[in-house]
Amino acid sequence: MSKKIKSPFSKQQLLPQEETLEIAKQKGKLVIGIPKETYYQEKRVCLTPDAVAALTGQGHQFIIETGAGKGANYSDKDYSEAGAKIVYSAKEAFECKIILKVEPPTIEEIKDINPQSILFSALQLKTQSKKYFETLAKKRVTAIAFDFIQDEQGVYSVVKSLSEIAGTASILIGAELMSNNSEGNGLLFGNIGGVPPTDVVILGAGTVGEFAAKTALGLGARVKVFDNSITKLRCLQNNLKHPIYTSTIQPKTLLKALMRCDIAIGAVRGKSRSPIIVTEEMVDNMKEGAVIVDVSIDRGGCFETSEVTTHENPTIKKRGIVHYCVPNIPSRYARTASVSISNIFTPYLMDIAESGGFENAARFDKSLQKGMYFYHGILTNKTVADWFNLPFRDINLLFL
Repeated sequence: MSKKIKSPFSKQQLLPQEETLEIAKQKGKLVIGIPKETYYQEKRVCLTPDAVAALTGQGHQFIIETGAGKGANYSDKDYSEAGAKIVYSAKEAFECKIILKVEPPTIEEIKDINPQSILFSALQLKTQSKKYFETLAKKRVTAIAFDFIQDEQGVYSVVKSLSEIAGTASILIGAELMSNNSEGNGLLFGNIGGVPPTDVVILGAGTVGEFAAKTALGLGARVKVFDNSITKLRCLQNNLKHPIYTSTIQPKTLLKALMRCDIAIGAVRGKSRSPIIVTEEMVDNMKEGAVIVDVSIDRGGCFETSEVTTHENPTIKKRGIVHYCVPNIPSRYARTASVSISNIFTPYLMDIAESGGFENAARFDKSLQKGMYFYHGILTNKTVADWFNLPFRDINLLFL
């Protein structure tokens, strides 16, 4: 006698069912706040009036604190005509669902943020404290650091863009500092007939080094690039499409180059602090009136003689050498930097709206997940967790 097999399905489940189709996501209307930057010498703004106009045209709302774009030469009128509402207190901008900032908010500013808000800003891990992250966690904020955002190719989009500006600017700044008006040797940065070209030494073959080299070559200089990564040096040569002197960092070879150079650019990054590549003795052997632009100063600098300077007093003279060591070079070109940042933020905001909100966008957008360090008050970035000994959850487990 055969045993009757019990079906795992009910009679109702075995009947033909109606087909379930995916319901189209409903587009969301965003309310975005842009407070004025209060960080010392920060002049950039996250969105240009053109970007604001494009987003308000799609029905999104902007609350912008008066003077937010002033440092980048954007007036309140420019933003008002783009459809934004201008407010006269930072609190109103911080109370929006989505907050855009260049610099991370201070602990005092975090108090004005509503629970469950979404914050886009830089993180600048080395300048933060444990209390900063604990304060954000209490607000159950979802926070995205634009210096952590990586695109599909694994490129840190905002960091790369700002590095391009810093690299180009380092040569333009150096060119100005070589003039008689800036205690330089009175040299014109260029290849004038019958006059030997300017000698430039660049330490580091990353994005800053590449754009510094491009700019220097465009002005007719002789360029020498040093880096300990052969791969980076090969990529640099390939990207420049121009014969260029490259070398690994060997003290004797580097010293010879520094003795002859008119400008030395420091663009070496480290995991925590930039390694010191050029010692005091090497600086002593450089030409009187030569110029050092240490772009790595925000991580301690790669010249032993470097000291942090400001946009108001950008140079110091040591050992007869002019040192330019301002940490935030892109802020010197605030409008260009603002347009660059705005170009990256705008598509993300459009995608969030198209997806029906941040949750839907972040679920499928890996670049947003990589940039996220808080999700509803839960710390999701292992680097931050290890640095400050805080509890951590894998973002992939929260988006199952």
